[in-house]
Order: sequence, then structure tokens, then C-alpha cells
Amino acid sequence: MAVVDVELKIKRYNPEQDKKPHWETYEVRVEDTDRVVDALHEVKWHHDGTLSFRRSCVHGVCGSDAMVINGSNALACVLLVKDVGTNITVEPIRGLRVIKDLVVDMEPFFDQYKSVLPYLINSTDPGYEERRQSPEDRERFDDTTKCILCAACTTSCPIYWGNESYVGPAAIVNAHRFIFDSRDEAAGDRLDILNQRSGVWRCRTAFSCTEACPRDIKITQAIQEVKRAILYNRI
Repeated sequence: MAVVDVELKIKRYNPEQDKKPHWETYEVRVEDTDRVVDALHEVKWHHDGTLSFRRSCVHGVCGSDAMVINGSNALACVLLVKDVGTNITVEPIRGLRVIKDLVVDMEPFFDQYKSVLPYLINSTDPGYEERRQSPEDRERFDDTTKCILCAACTTSCPIYWGNESYVGPAAIVNAHRFIFDSRDEAAGDRLDILNQRSGVWRCRTAFSCTEACPRDIKITQAIQEVKRAILYNRI
């Protein structure tokens, strides 16, 4: 552990004052084992209290502090200073309207998420028992249960940047989680939704979503599995 001086370059935008975004640079002193979010706290608490960004749990669970850090999507609360260096650039995730500084409008993202019916649908009454499932059936979709809805995958996708109607990787991941759940009865409905022009066929297999995921979900693989389910009716 060592104390280091960091040059933190942040893309700022205040709609009440600015016509367009601009860069501002701050010199902060942190420990090399601190996270990028700690450097942002130094700016907000000791340099410029007007800086706006989202963070909540600060432990990589809530997903609220996804940002573009040194050119790549990441969670500011898990990325260590020693891993990114002492020259750090931070900007808002791309493809969503910037509200202020690093804060973007997440409503379109969550609307796309909700459009794929991301919840268990089962018309039977389990009574006082649980809906039991074998370990093998659970394993079929276990990877996609790890999504924290940070939007890092969706906003890293070049197709999403240019087509706001595309449902996006995160929505497909959460559809996958229920399509392959043996307790669910609405897989066909979700596959119909994703078989539209705005669904899985917009994916061009760039792998940028998989690279951006802070939970290491095999997103591109999940998207391909949904495509195969549509083509071959394999669930």
C-alpha cells in the first residue's frame, strides 16, 4: 500500500450551465489500493461539491456506479487505482442521455429490461411448498442469475449506441434466466418478444458486452443460446 498522486480527468456536464460536455482535471491524493470511486469522493468532498455521480453499496453489488473508466466500462467501486494507473479518465456510460456529469437516464434501460418479462411466471399454486428444482436444472441458467443491472454490458454495445430500439444484452440475459428455468411457463412468450427486429437478431457478436460485465457473465454465449432456442425450439 502506497500513497499516490492521481490526475483524475472527468467529463462534466451541467445542463443548466453547459451547452455541451467538457473535461475537467483534478489532482487527488489516494492510496494505490483505493478504488476509483474513492478518488471521485476526494473530488466531491474536497475539490468540487457539484460533481454528480451514482454510487450506493460501494461493494460491486448494486451496480449503480458503472462508468467509462480509461475507455472501458467498469464499476468505479471495484476498480483499484493501482490497476488503472495514476492518470485516470472517467466519463458517463454511453448510449443513454446524460442528466448531469456521470449520471445518465436509466429509464430506457429499465424499460427494455421490463419488456422481456423478467420474473417467474407459473399459473399453478405451489401451496405451502417451494417450487423444487434439481441442481442440474438450476445449473442451466445459473450464470445469468448474477446480473446486477449495472448496464455496463448494454452501454458497451455499439449496436445499442446506434439503435435505441435494440433491447440490449442485459435484457436478453435476464430473459435467458427465466427462459431456461424449469419452473417457468412463459418461455415461449419471451422468445416471441426477442424474435422481433429489436430483439436478439440485432446482436452482431462483438463480445464487448461480455468483456464489460463486472460479474463475468458469459453474455454472448447466453445470447446465442436464446437464438438457438428460437431457431430450433430447444429450451
